[in-house]
Amino acid sequence: MWTIAEYQPTSFFSLRPYTATSSGGKSLIVPTPFAVKMALLDAAIRTQGLARGRELFPSIRDLRVAVRLPRYVLVNNTFVRILRKKEVKTKASEKQAAIARAVANRQWPFQRTIGFREYVQFGGPLSLAFQGLTREVIAPVLEQVNYLGKRGGFIQLLRPPEEWAELPAGFTVLTEGVNGSFPLGTLQMVDDCGPRLTFEQVNVYSSKRMTAGKERVFHHVVLPHRPVRFSRGFTLYARE
Repeated sequence: MWTIAEYQPTSFFSLRPYTATSSGGKSLIVPTPFAVKMALLDAAIRTQGLARGRELFPSIRDLRVAVRLPRYVLVNNTFVRILRKKEVKTKASEKQAAIARAVANRQWPFQRTIGFREYVQFGGPLSLAFQGLTREVIAPVLEQVNYLGKRGGFIQLLRPPEEWAELPAGFTVLTEGVNGSFPLGTLQMVDDCGPRLTFEQVNVYSSKRMTAGKERVFHHVVLPHRPVRFSRGFTLYARE
């Protein structure tokens, strides 16, 4: 059985891939399984308590997740001002003088620079499907999810989550790789929770770390969208 929730994005979505740097990097056009599962865990802890969130975590970690994007997805390209910690690369005897010049120019301890960003605008509702928890358990959590990806990517649930015996047409399973099959579409690298990931490793107050490739795994999926228009400032994707 699948539980399907339909959300209306109310702001731009942005989620840089794991390989992106702080100064530049394209945004994915789809929320990754890891991002979705962390949103579920966050909602469970906020509304049902820490103990309940810890209890639900193994089931949330192992969920199968699928997505159906709207027909049109628009990616906006822009540059933003950012602050970056200034590094003084000079001789030790000249370091203090270099710092003094940076302070005088208001470039210490952070220097002003620019970064490339992409923001995704969905042209309609975004549907998420889940397999692994009953509707009675996951529906109250789905009702409390209000953003995906980077903070500010707000979404609004349109109707109570519904239960389906089979996954409807148009959905792409995000928790499974392409497995050698490459249909036409847009290739995206997404991250997911590994089977050995523990609650302590996703707990921001814990010193335990997760390792990329082990507790946090990566694979590729193909979305049934292709770019149909593009320019210096945007790329428009349309579903096949």
